[in-house]
Amino acid sequence: MLRKFLFSVLIIAGLMAGIVGYSLVRADFTTDDGVSHQWKNYEGQWVVVNYFAQWCAPCLREIPQLNDFYQQYSSDVPMFAISFDAVTPEELAQLKQKFDIQFPLIETVERALPMTKPNSLPATFIIGPDGQVKKQLLGEQTAASLRRAIDILKTL
Repeated sequence: MLRKFLFSVLIIAGLMAGIVGYSLVRADFTTDDGVSHQWKNYEGQWVVVNYFAQWCAPCLREIPQLNDFYQQYSSDVPMFAISFDAVTPEELAQLKQKFDIQFPLIETVERALPMTKPNSLPATFIIGPDGQVKKQLLGEQTAASLRRAIDILKTL
């Protein structure tokens, strides 16, 4: 009887360890380059997430500025974009090529993102070092406006 009880406890402990271990390594989202990401890896950093759509003219107009921001600041401020519309990985790759998007695109989301899907576009979210949304910017952004917004938020 005691042996069965101990065996049951060991099985339950093993299952619990597996569940905890899986939750520690499970990706929150995957980008179009096949890299898996966890939000906890960005703790202590500012992160920019932009929502866009191919039918949104202002979204397409701001892409060169977002590329500039990414080229200038990605080592300090990781940046991602996500399609407002549900698209396949193949469609996402076509959008990236067609519009010369140079920053990573979120392809699949495994866990809830820190922000909710916006009601209007373009929408850019600035995520603070604590993993929480600090600001939602609506409308076209420039590399300078993004940098300025982050600099202002850092002083608060």
